[in-house]
Amino acid sequence: MELLDVFAVVVEQVSLNKASQLLNISQPALSRKIMKLEEELGVELFMRKGKRLELTKAGQICYDHALELRHLERKFKQTLQMYKAAGTHTSITIGASLTTLQATLPDLITDYLQVYPLTEIKLLTGKTHEIVTMVKENKVDIGIVASQINASSLHCEPLFDDHLCLVLPLGHPFIDRAEITMNDLNDLPMILFSKGTWYRILMDELFHRYTILPNVQMEIDSFEAIIRLVSTCKTATLLPKSYLREDLIQNNELILRYLDELEQTKRTTSLIYSDQATDSPESVKFIEQAINYFAKHK
Repeated sequence: MELLDVFAVVVEQVSLNKASQLLNISQPALSRKIMKLEEELGVELFMRKGKRLELTKAGQICYDHALELRHLERKFKQTLQMYKAAGTHTSITIGASLTTLQATLPDLITDYLQVYPLTEIKLLTGKTHEIVTMVKENKVDIGIVASQINASSLHCEPLFDDHLCLVLPLGHPFIDRAEITMNDLNDLPMILFSKGTWYRILMDELFHRYTILPNVQMEIDSFEAIIRLVSTCKTATLLPKSYLREDLIQNNELILRYLDELEQTKRTTSLIYSDQATDSPESVKFIEQAINYFAKHK
């Protein structure tokens, strides 16, 4: 490895004299190193034309290999540096709803792994009450739920506030309306989250408050499936604003309409954990990272 490094410097300097100065060794000692490498490989690496050195075909192959080894060594040192910075391999288990897993967690986990790349993250999904139970029973280290949980055995850290939006596909008759009210949702064909999910509970409370009876054509757990089916079936839905990224709206040709009544029904996505999580350095790191991430992206 050392002889290949020395050889590569000679090639790049095109001069034994310049290379010896750069390597801080005498020119005779450098010549001996090159000769030793040629003996070990059984080939001539240079053709000497006066004071100039020109690579032979074997020398070019050797130089290409030296560059590849140099690149691999650099990559190895960078990986080792990341390992030292991140510490040893660790793991953390997170509980979240399927919609949170699809829309909120990917960016948060990407942000976390950039700082702690050696962490193995495991995910369990469930409805809000199921996630709360998982946290209480220490089946997950941390839970992320679309609610604020008030339980004496749990800590609850609010991450961000959100509200529902009316989502319409291109061509929907409501798009050209100057104003849409809650009453317009009465008997409106819609695709909604399944009953029992936090968002559906929020919607049903809203419908009950304003005496609305929507025409629910489908009930689905998957946020992404709802997005696709709204475009395909040309029907409406209610979805949280934070999930509706600009690229998602454009790619599926969707239109958002903001209703005063929907904007007033805010909900808070929170991170929940037990006392046991505070004893885990990995959990504490994730909690701090999550709070800081959403504070920056409000």
